[in-house]
Amino acid sequence: MVEVDGVSMLFNRSKEQVDNLKEYLVRVFQRKLFFEEFWALRDISFNIKRGESIGIVGLNGSGKSTLLKIIARVMKPTNGEVRVFGSVAPLIELGAGFDMDLSARENIFLNGAVLGLNRSEMRRRFDSIMDFSELWDFVDVPIKNFSSGMIARLGFAIATSSRPDILIVDEILGVGDFKFQKKCEDRISEIIGTGATVIFVSHSIEQVLDLCQRAVWIKNGRIVMMGSAKEVCGAYNNS
Repeated sequence: MVEVDGVSMLFNRSKEQVDNLKEYLVRVFQRKLFFEEFWALRDISFNIKRGESIGIVGLNGSGKSTLLKIIARVMKPTNGEVRVFGSVAPLIELGAGFDMDLSARENIFLNGAVLGLNRSEMRRRFDSIMDFSELWDFVDVPIKNFSSGMIARLGFAIATSSRPDILIVDEILGVGDFKFQKKCEDRISEIIGTGATVIFVSHSIEQVLDLCQRAVWIKNGRIVMMGSAKEVCGAYNNS
């Protein structure tokens, strides 16, 4: 379902502190703004089969989220290629597409339109989305008044209301209390049960072991180890 072939990602980081946009543009035109190269990913290659769940582990800054964004086609790699076969639901930045001045009800239909779903389809899904998010008391409240956890819960409920071929999950199971986290895990397990392919990033090794068959350990943008989730997570924990 997913083929990652020799993927590398280069970012240019400014070596100087620039306080405002005007100064930044002046330095660019005068060629006085200097950058240093930062390779977030280096020669990453692996394949994911249909119905397989794979975890990606590593410390902060190792390149995990960058890799997910490339697979989700949010970013284009500097080198290499990613081939994806099927529909993708990326749970990377929950709530990123929300209009903060609109209510939860209005944002559900807005996100449905972004996903290519018409209003009748979203009306059909509406009650189940609100039931899962447990936000009925705030259904007509502008989400600018929501906590970050409430926004993430609504985003998760909308994103998982369909059954995609490929589900990409990036560090989103920490929202809400323990009971709600368990609901999220159960929803992902349910999606896996339908035969979907899941790519999962989490700092919780327990969640990776519970949800994933295989794992990839990334350090400083390079693959350190690939294999069964038990073997890779064990090596990562002992590193």
